[in-house]
Amino acid sequence: MRYGFTTGSCAAAAAKAAAYMLLTGQKKTEIAIETPKGIIYQAQIVDINQKENEVSCAVEKDGGDDPDITTGILIYAKVSYLASLENKEQEIVIKGGKGVGIITRLGLGYDIGSAAINRVPRAMIKKEVIDICKTFDYKGSLQVEIIVPEGEKIAKHTFNPRLGIVGGISILGTSGIVEPMSSQALLDTIKIQLRQRKALGFDYVAVSPGNYGMEFMKKAYDYDLDKSVKCSNFIGAVVDMAVELEFKKMLLTGHIGKLIKVAGGIMNTHSKEADCRMELLAAFAIREHIDLYQVEKILDCATTEEAIPILEESKKLNQIMNKIAERICYYMENRAMGKIKVDCILYANGFGELAISKGAREWFTLLEQEQEQQI
Repeated sequence: MRYGFTTGSCAAAAAKAAAYMLLTGQKKTEIAIETPKGIIYQAQIVDINQKENEVSCAVEKDGGDDPDITTGILIYAKVSYLASLENKEQEIVIKGGKGVGIITRLGLGYDIGSAAINRVPRAMIKKEVIDICKTFDYKGSLQVEIIVPEGEKIAKHTFNPRLGIVGGISILGTSGIVEPMSSQALLDTIKIQLRQRKALGFDYVAVSPGNYGMEFMKKAYDYDLDKSVKCSNFIGAVVDMAVELEFKKMLLTGHIGKLIKVAGGIMNTHSKEADCRMELLAAFAIREHIDLYQVEKILDCATTEEAIPILEESKKLNQIMNKIAERICYYMENRAMGKIKVDCILYANGFGELAISKGAREWFTLLEQEQEQQI
């Protein structure tokens, strides 16, 4: 199946091309960037508008064999000169224009009023523009405005309005590419990874739904989960496969926003399958006897990250998260019919570690020994 490229990659490619044309005055109809995944994106540049002090151009979003609602739309970048203060270092200021969402609620990783351009796309845009500046020995500052003319219309069919992102889509992507999301293809890939691990002689496996869980493990515990298994949303299916392959232990690491669903017995965490994050979080909070007004505030939150400060205010955050971790392990072990011992680690982007199940710390010794063997 053919992979595609994220809105973040499109924005970075358009920004690089616009910066090139601004600094050289020459037209650029194709440009290459390297995605965080290491794959080169050779982007076609369209709708070029060159002026003396600014250049805008666009890249058409290609979702590959996993087209989503953004496939086929144009992602524009407008690059212009920015006056720098005397003795101030070069700046690359990134802002959102028409069709890029604005954050209106806490818990999304950026200040209210910020453009919904995620961390990795921001870093990609900055890197590509700085590379062009270095190539042509330009030491001044530039402003990059990302524009998505169809963004506001498309955003109505996404989760953005519910999350408190208004006026457009988000510029997303952690790897820079869109990997085809055929469910069967993903499940087949997961099973191959599990088989490979079992063939290496391991009867335990660490898994995580995706890239953010891997990043957290690397940062918090210096363990590279890329050596283990990415299970996507298929928690229950992975447990079934692990039982079939006779694994004895499993460690699940993930963001509270996804794993809270598992604490309710939901074994496919895709938003299309189930989205009762706030209801479950509120139920666990009620069990720990937090005040009713705080429960109501939790139910009004758009994300679990937004709810964390409310739980901190209640002085019951640790108890609630430990109970959630306990129930995650319970439901997964129940799915495994008692044939696998499960531990889990929960985290939040703005908080760090939220809970770690009773047996999870024993994993650090296992994982450390494994890494030493692989060196």
